[in-house]
Amino acid sequence: MAERERRPATVDEAKALAHPLRLRILRLCGQQELTNKQLAERLGRDPGTVLYHVRQLAAAGFLEPGEVRTGASGALEKPYRSTGISWWLDGPPADTGANTAPLEAFQEELREAGPESVRTYARFALHLSPEDVAELDRRISAVLDEYVATEDERRHLPLHGGIVVVHRLKE
Repeated sequence: MAERERRPATVDEAKALAHPLRLRILRLCGQQELTNKQLAERLGRDPGTVLYHVRQLAAAGFLEPGEVRTGASGALEKPYRSTGISWWLDGPPADTGANTAPLEAFQEELREAGPESVRTYARFALHLSPEDVAELDRRISAVLDEYVATEDERRHLPLHGGIVVVHRLKE
């Protein structure tokens, strides 16, 4: 993977990422090409609903069609795959309401995987200046970017997910 730079999400990109179901679709299509039918089955959702969200992601450039293929029943299938763009976007603009969608998607995935799936976590409370928060984010992102850049080397290993959230505590 070529070296990439983070950039702010546009309002349209942030809106496309503002729904937890879209984030789950994006994650699934980041691991393998999936058809709308496969996504609907995997997510336990109506195919029409899933197609609406797939189209939103494709319009924003986050999904692209794969090669049309023949399915088990002989019908033509149109799979989708992630473009990988969403990883390189900084958080959404505050006025899009997209800040909690990743948390909701993560909660759904964790419920689906079960509590025994948790491998590690860190919960903390720190006194931080705005500059400290920016530095913490930069350092965490740098470590994760290293893993993302070499992901193809580990595709044979079990898939893990996670989330890092820093929020201001209510005093």
